Amino acid sequence: MLVRLFTLGRPVAASALAAALPTLGVEGAVALGLVRLGASRAGFAAGRPVTSDREVVATCDLRPYGDDAHDWWVASDLSELAVGGPLRPDHVLGIGGASTTLASWTVRRPAERALDLGTGCGVQALHLTGHARSIVATDISERALAYAAFNLALAASERSGAVPPVELLSGDLLDPVEGQSFSLVVSNPPFVITPRDEHLPLYEYRDGGRAGDTLVRSLVRQVGSVLEPGGVAQFLGNWEVPAGRTWREVWGEWLDEQARDGVALDAWVVQRESQDPAEYAELWARDGGAQPGSEPHSQLYAAWLRDFASRDVERVGFGVVTLQRPATDRPVWRSLDEANGPVAAPMGPTVDAGLRARTWLAEHSDDDLLDIAWSCAPDVTEERHGRPGAEDPAVILVRQGGGLGRVVRAGTLLAAYLGVADGDLTARAALDAIATLLDLDPAQVRAETVPQLRDLVADGLLV
Repeated sequence: MLVRLFTLGRPVAASALAAALPTLGVEGAVALGLVRLGASRAGFAAGRPVTSDREVVATCDLRPYGDDAHDWWVASDLSELAVGGPLRPDHVLGIGGASTTLASWTVRRPAERALDLGTGCGVQALHLTGHARSIVATDISERALAYAAFNLALAASERSGAVPPVELLSGDLLDPVEGQSFSLVVSNPPFVITPRDEHLPLYEYRDGGRAGDTLVRSLVRQVGSVLEPGGVAQFLGNWEVPAGRTWREVWGEWLDEQARDGVALDAWVVQRESQDPAEYAELWARDGGAQPGSEPHSQLYAAWLRDFASRDVERVGFGVVTLQRPATDRPVWRSLDEANGPVAAPMGPTVDAGLRARTWLAEHSDDDLLDIAWSCAPDVTEERHGRPGAEDPAVILVRQGGGLGRVVRAGTLLAAYLGVADGDLTARAALDAIATLLDLDPAQVRAETVPQLRDLVADGLLV
């Protein structure tokens, strides 16, 4: 009954809803603004029609949601399928693929102060209540902040024990928290690249009011100003890749700008998907209720293509961005990776371990690395491929079972080292022994292998 009412947006009988909500009741649901009473429903009793039972219509989407430690109910606006048409401009989006992706990738270290930038209906803020002592959640939409307040209050009423305070602030990007600092910033911002066209419907939940990918670029440049030393910012984004350039070149330019104009940050960007302008236009022209093949859909599609053509955009990337303010005076590191296939779920522990590993590598020399007795992570396996009857394999692949699912092609030296990387010998001792066995110069063996070991440590194949 609740799925029919709150997810599908179909009217139900008041008596049926009363049975489904025995504590709250119909009157309580009306008082909370979750439903409204509609027309009387016709029924039959002993063969005669009766109209004593009223219809109840949902005014919002309400559904269960949770993680390993919590069970919540999350309210938001009804979807275009439920309302049967285009969405209102201030539509408040509920739980979707983007919000669950960010929640999965977020590092769950204990945080003294956390910021949910562009909170929407409050999904990320709900997750932050599990590991942050205090939380600030912001949005430019007053309607979104109202939903977030409701969902946080609902969660507090269901939870035993103290709930960290959440301060809700209205404003654009970092304006509401200027001068403040946080140990963790998370954001599922309105990153959709939307044409600046007066005939195009704009939605607050996806359109940041800026041309192209300016919003994400601005966030990269500014977020360091609110990060305390050692603080981490994580957010989703789209980025444009003009013809003749790569997405890594685009991000290199953004990060150079950020280091020049603000606080230099470590950067780990994982591109999860790449689309051409036509694919991107098709995706977002459908979002919001325009039906493929209709005149409104065709107009939206054409507007997106014109907009991308005006900037010579060839591809649009999507991914997860993790930025970290160094806690010490050291050079920053950058890691620009692609992961188009399945990844571990949740990814937060992998990101946390990756941040720590990359930070350790930035703070230590090659000699320090060689003096560690590394081990292959438990999820690492090896595949050997060769011609039938051949004495030696032609290809050796080292595969990571979790994390980003890295697959590394190993040469003879790396394969030999990984075969003995069990935590007993330091990398230096193991490589020197391999050099002696193969009658090679130990210095040359170390010089060839150390860069590969750094990559494996960064991605968690060596621990």
